[in-house]
Amino acid sequence: LFRSNPLAVVTGADALSDAQMAAFANWTNLSETTFLLRPRVPGADYRVRIFTPKQELPFAGHPTLGSCHVWLASGGMPKGRDVVQECETGLVRIRRRDAGLSFAAPDLRRTGALEPDILARVIEGLHLTPEAILAANWVDNGPGWLAILLRSRDEVLALNPDYSVLSGLRVGVVGAWDPVKDGSEAQFEVRAFTAGGYEDPVTGSLNAGLASWLIGTGIAPSTYVASQGTALGRMGRVHVEQIGRAHV
Repeated sequence: LFRSNPLAVVTGADALSDAQMAAFANWTNLSETTFLLRPRVPGADYRVRIFTPKQELPFAGHPTLGSCHVWLASGGMPKGRDVVQECETGLVRIRRRDAGLSFAAPDLRRTGALEPDILARVIEGLHLTPEAILAANWVDNGPGWLAILLRSRDEVLALNPDYSVLSGLRVGVVGAWDPVKDGSEAQFEVRAFTAGGYEDPVTGSLNAGLASWLIGTGIAPSTYVASQGTALGRMGRVHVEQIGRAHV
Protein backbone atom coordinates (compact mmCIF):
# COMPACT_ATOMS: atom_id res chain seq x y z
CA LEU A 1 0.00 0.00 0.00
CA PHE A 2 1.21 3.52 -0.92
CA ARG A 3 4.23 2.10 -2.75
CA SER A 4 3.07 2.42 -6.35
CA ASN A 5 2.46 5.31 -8.75
CA PRO A 6 -0.78 7.28 -8.23
CA LEU A 7 -3.01 8.60 -11.03
CA ALA A 8 -6.06 10.86 -11.16
CA VAL A 9 -8.63 10.04 -13.86
CA VAL A 10 -11.48 12.36 -14.84
CA THR A 11 -14.32 10.70 -16.76
CA GLY A 12 -16.77 12.45 -19.11
CA ALA A 13 -14.32 15.30 -19.68
CA ASP A 14 -15.54 16.42 -23.12
CA ALA A 15 -16.85 19.76 -21.85
CA LEU A 16 -13.57 20.76 -20.19
CA SER A 17 -11.28 23.24 -21.93
CA ASP A 18 -7.54 22.78 -22.34
CA ALA A 19 -6.97 25.41 -19.66
CA GLN A 20 -9.31 23.67 -17.22
CA MET A 21 -7.59 20.31 -17.76
CA ALA A 22 -4.16 21.87 -17.25
CA ALA A 23 -5.32 23.69 -14.12
CA PHE A 24 -6.83 20.54 -12.62
CA ALA A 25 -3.66 18.53 -13.34
CA ASN A 26 -1.60 21.26 -11.72
CA TRP A 27 -3.90 21.15 -8.67
CA THR A 28 -3.68 17.37 -8.22
CA ASN A 29 0.12 17.70 -8.49
CA LEU A 30 0.44 14.03 -9.41
CA SER A 31 2.94 12.82 -11.99
CA GLU A 32 -0.02 12.50 -14.40
CA THR A 33 -3.73 13.26 -14.51
CA THR A 34 -5.87 11.95 -17.36
CA PHE A 35 -9.16 12.97 -18.93
CA LEU A 36 -11.45 10.52 -20.72
CA LEU A 37 -13.35 11.78 -23.76
CA ARG A 38 -15.38 10.43 -26.66
CA PRO A 39 -13.10 9.07 -29.42
CA ARG A 40 -12.53 10.97 -32.65
CA VAL A 41 -10.99 8.09 -34.60
CA PRO A 42 -13.10 5.18 -35.93
CA GLY A 43 -12.17 1.99 -34.13
CA ALA A 44 -11.12 3.70 -30.90
CA ASP A 45 -13.10 2.93 -27.76
CA TYR A 46 -12.26 6.16 -25.96
CA ARG A 47 -9.86 9.08 -26.13
CA VAL A 48 -7.50 10.11 -23.36
CA ARG A 49 -5.57 13.30 -22.74
CA ILE A 50 -2.63 13.07 -20.37
CA PHE A 51 -1.32 16.00 -18.33
CA THR A 52 1.55 16.42 -15.90
CA PRO A 53 1.33 19.40 -13.51
CA LYS A 54 3.20 21.42 -16.15
CA GLN A 55 2.39 20.09 -19.62
CA GLU A 56 0.37 17.69 -21.79
CA LEU A 57 1.98 14.43 -22.92
CA PRO A 58 1.18 12.62 -26.19
CA PHE A 59 1.56 9.23 -24.48
CA ALA A 60 2.41 7.77 -21.08
CA GLY A 61 2.30 4.20 -19.85
CA HIS A 62 0.86 4.01 -16.36
CA PRO A 63 -1.82 6.62 -17.25
CA THR A 64 -2.76 4.39 -20.20
CA LEU A 65 -3.32 1.38 -17.94
CA GLY A 66 -4.97 3.40 -15.17
CA SER A 67 -7.29 5.20 -17.58
CA CYS A 68 -8.30 1.91 -19.20
CA HIS A 69 -9.02 0.40 -15.77
CA VAL A 70 -11.30 3.32 -14.90
CA TRP A 71 -13.00 3.21 -18.32
CA LEU A 72 -13.76 -0.50 -17.90
CA ALA A 73 -14.85 -0.05 -14.28
CA SER A 74 -17.22 2.71 -15.41
CA GLY A 75 -19.00 0.31 -17.75
CA GLY A 76 -16.93 0.72 -20.91
CA MET A 77 -17.31 -2.13 -23.41
CA PRO A 78 -14.61 -2.51 -26.08
CA LYS A 79 -15.67 -2.96 -29.69
CA GLY A 80 -13.24 -5.86 -30.20
CA ARG A 81 -11.01 -8.24 -28.31
CA ASP A 82 -8.65 -5.46 -27.20
CA VAL A 83 -9.45 -2.05 -25.80
CA VAL A 84 -8.30 0.62 -28.26
CA GLN A 85 -7.25 3.91 -26.72
CA GLU A 86 -6.88 7.06 -28.75
CA CYS A 87 -4.21 9.50 -27.57
CA GLU A 88 -2.05 12.14 -29.19
CA THR A 89 0.58 9.58 -30.20
CA GLY A 90 -2.05 7.49 -32.02
CA LEU A 91 -4.00 4.32 -31.22
CA VAL A 92 -2.77 2.09 -28.40
CA ARG A 93 -4.09 -1.45 -27.91
CA ILE A 94 -4.68 -2.63 -24.36
CA ARG A 95 -5.29 -6.27 -23.52
CA ARG A 96 -7.07 -7.69 -20.49
CA ARG A 97 -5.07 -10.49 -18.89
CA ASP A 98 -5.36 -12.59 -15.74
CA ALA A 99 -2.82 -10.41 -13.96
CA GLY A 100 -4.42 -7.13 -15.09
CA LEU A 101 -3.89 -5.01 -18.19
CA SER A 102 -1.06 -4.71 -20.69
CA PHE A 103 -0.52 -2.28 -23.56
CA ALA A 104 1.21 -2.73 -26.89
CA ALA A 105 4.36 -0.64 -27.02
CA PRO A 106 3.89 2.24 -29.49
CA ASP A 107 6.37 2.55 -32.33
CA LEU A 108 9.42 4.63 -31.52
CA ARG A 109 9.28 8.12 -32.97
CA ARG A 110 13.00 8.57 -32.51
CA THR A 111 15.70 5.95 -32.17
CA GLY A 112 19.41 5.63 -32.80
CA ALA A 113 22.52 6.89 -31.05
CA LEU A 114 22.52 10.02 -28.93
CA GLU A 115 24.16 13.12 -30.33
CA PRO A 116 27.62 13.71 -28.77
CA ASP A 117 26.56 16.93 -27.04
CA ILE A 118 23.45 15.30 -25.55
CA LEU A 119 25.47 12.32 -24.33
CA ALA A 120 28.03 14.68 -22.78
CA ARG A 121 25.25 16.46 -20.86
CA VAL A 122 23.89 13.15 -19.60
CA ILE A 123 27.35 12.04 -18.45
CA GLU A 124 27.88 15.34 -16.62
CA GLY A 125 24.36 15.48 -15.19
CA LEU A 126 24.55 11.94 -13.79
CA HIS A 127 28.15 12.36 -12.53
CA LEU A 128 29.36 9.44 -14.63
CA THR A 129 32.43 8.68 -16.69
CA PRO A 130 32.08 7.78 -20.37
CA GLU A 131 33.39 4.29 -19.55
CA ALA A 132 30.44 3.67 -17.18
CA ILE A 133 27.95 3.73 -20.07
CA LEU A 134 27.64 0.44 -21.93
CA ALA A 135 25.19 1.80 -24.52
CA ALA A 136 23.00 4.86 -25.14
CA ASN A 137 20.01 5.33 -27.44
CA TRP A 138 16.94 7.40 -28.13
CA VAL A 139 13.81 5.45 -27.04
CA ASP A 140 11.23 8.12 -27.76
CA ASN A 141 7.64 6.90 -28.26
CA GLY A 142 6.11 10.31 -27.61
CA PRO A 143 7.36 11.91 -24.39
CA GLY A 144 10.96 12.21 -25.61
CA TRP A 145 12.88 9.61 -23.61
CA LEU A 146 16.54 8.81 -24.13
CA ALA A 147 18.18 5.89 -22.35
CA ILE A 148 21.56 4.78 -21.11
CA LEU A 149 22.62 1.30 -20.06
CA LEU A 150 24.87 0.85 -17.02
CA ARG A 151 26.61 -2.30 -15.86
CA SER A 152 24.60 -3.06 -12.73
CA ARG A 153 21.60 -2.35 -10.56
CA ASP A 154 23.91 -0.89 -7.90
CA GLU A 155 25.25 1.69 -10.35
CA VAL A 156 21.70 2.69 -11.32
CA LEU A 157 20.60 3.07 -7.70
CA ALA A 158 23.71 5.09 -6.79
CA LEU A 159 22.87 7.91 -9.23
CA ASN A 160 22.29 11.40 -7.85
CA PRO A 161 21.29 13.52 -10.86
CA ASP A 162 22.02 17.21 -11.31
CA TYR A 163 18.76 18.44 -12.85
CA SER A 164 20.24 21.82 -13.69
CA VAL A 165 22.50 20.06 -16.21
CA LEU A 166 19.81 17.65 -17.42
CA SER A 167 17.18 20.39 -17.76
CA GLY A 168 14.87 19.71 -20.70
CA LEU A 169 15.96 16.08 -21.11
CA ARG A 170 14.00 12.96 -20.19
CA VAL A 171 16.66 10.49 -19.13
CA GLY A 172 16.02 6.81 -18.53
CA VAL A 173 18.68 4.63 -16.95
CA VAL A 174 18.73 0.83 -16.90
CA GLY A 175 21.09 -1.76 -15.44
CA ALA A 176 20.95 -5.51 -15.07
CA TRP A 177 20.21 -7.29 -11.80
CA ASP A 178 22.79 -9.79 -10.57
CA PRO A 179 20.72 -12.92 -9.90
CA VAL A 180 23.14 -14.07 -7.19
CA LYS A 181 23.27 -10.76 -5.29
CA ASP A 182 19.99 -9.08 -6.25
CA GLY A 183 17.70 -12.09 -6.69
CA SER A 184 15.49 -13.23 -9.53
CA GLU A 185 12.37 -11.15 -8.91
CA ALA A 186 13.43 -8.79 -11.71
CA GLN A 187 16.09 -8.74 -14.39
CA PHE A 188 16.64 -4.97 -14.77
CA GLU A 189 16.57 -1.86 -12.57
CA VAL A 190 15.15 1.31 -14.16
CA ARG A 191 15.14 4.95 -13.11
CA ALA A 192 13.41 7.81 -14.93
CA PHE A 193 14.61 11.41 -14.55
CA THR A 194 12.06 13.79 -16.04
CA ALA A 195 12.50 17.06 -17.86
CA GLY A 196 10.62 18.72 -15.00
CA GLY A 197 13.40 17.99 -12.52
CA TYR A 198 12.06 15.05 -10.55
CA GLU A 199 12.23 11.26 -10.61
CA ASP A 200 9.16 9.35 -11.79
CA PRO A 201 8.41 6.25 -9.70
CA VAL A 202 7.08 3.93 -12.44
CA THR A 203 7.16 4.89 -16.10
CA GLY A 204 5.33 2.84 -18.71
CA SER A 205 6.36 4.93 -21.69
CA LEU A 206 10.05 4.67 -20.79
CA ASN A 207 9.80 0.94 -20.13
CA ALA A 208 8.01 0.44 -23.45
CA GLY A 209 10.77 2.30 -25.25
CA LEU A 210 13.44 0.40 -23.34
CA ALA A 211 11.76 -2.89 -24.28
CA SER A 212 11.84 -2.01 -27.97
CA TRP A 213 15.54 -1.14 -27.71
CA LEU A 214 16.77 -3.84 -25.34
CA ILE A 215 14.85 -6.73 -26.90
CA GLY A 216 15.51 -5.49 -30.43
CA THR A 217 19.27 -5.44 -29.85
CA GLY A 218 19.39 -8.73 -27.93
CA ILE A 219 20.41 -7.08 -24.65
CA ALA A 220 17.22 -8.32 -22.96
CA PRO A 221 15.31 -11.58 -23.43
CA SER A 222 11.85 -11.55 -24.98
CA THR A 223 10.27 -11.74 -21.53
CA TYR A 224 11.57 -9.95 -18.45
CA VAL A 225 10.60 -7.93 -15.39
CA ALA A 226 11.91 -4.44 -14.69
CA SER A 227 12.08 -2.98 -11.20
CA GLN A 228 11.51 0.76 -10.83
CA GLY A 229 10.95 3.18 -7.97
CA THR A 230 13.38 1.52 -5.55
CA ALA A 231 15.28 4.76 -4.91
CA LEU A 232 11.98 6.44 -3.98
CA GLY A 233 10.83 3.72 -1.61
CA ARG A 234 8.42 2.28 -4.18
CA MET A 235 8.11 -1.29 -5.46
CA GLY A 236 7.26 -0.85 -9.12
CA ARG A 237 7.36 -3.96 -11.30
CA VAL A 238 6.92 -3.72 -15.06
CA HIS A 239 6.30 -7.00 -16.88
CA VAL A 240 7.51 -7.06 -20.48
CA GLU A 241 6.67 -9.74 -23.02
CA GLN A 242 7.33 -9.76 -26.75
CA ILE A 243 4.24 -10.82 -28.67
CA GLY A 244 5.04 -9.80 -32.21
CA ARG A 245 6.33 -6.60 -30.67
CA ALA A 246 6.93 -5.71 -27.05
CA HIS A 247 4.00 -5.45 -24.64
CA VAL A 248 4.26 -3.81 -21.22
